Amino acid sequence: MTIEERVKNLVEEKVSDRPDLFLVDVKMHINGNLIVLVDGDQGIGIADCAAISRFVGFHLEEDNVIEQAYNLEVSSPGVDFPLKSLRQFQKNIGRNLQLKLADGSKKEGKLLAADEEGISIEEKITAKGKKATFAEARLTYGQIAEAIVLVSFK
Repeated sequence: MTIEERVKNLVEEKVSDRPDLFLVDVKMHINGNLIVLVDGDQGIGIADCAAISRFVGFHLEEDNVIEQAYNLEVSSPGVDFPLKSLRQFQKNIGRNLQLKLADGSKKEGKLLAADEEGISIEEKITAKGKKATFAEARLTYGQIAEAIVLVSFK
């Protein structure tokens, strides 16, 4: 079992009584930084991140899983972190996304729906000298290389 797999199991054990919280990603970097990203349907607070950090840190030390010195960071994914899971997509319905597609093209649009197969967006189509129109586009997760929430300051 890798360090990442062990940490995933520990986080899932810790949040098992909190159906609103979910694991997004775990990465062990060569420099010793162990990054754990956790989110919630209504976001996640510092107290929850600290509790997860204490739980994971305690068990990693107790099991002596990591040989070298490491730095454990537990946080929520930032707004610039790509969406990875169905729950993240569902949490962001109604927000605008910037999509990089597997074929290299890009799309932008308002996220209308997300299910196990893919997403639906409302894409703004502009042609020079014409009024903008909107069209619904359906994309499978296999077509999406990266999806980032666009932050609006309006």
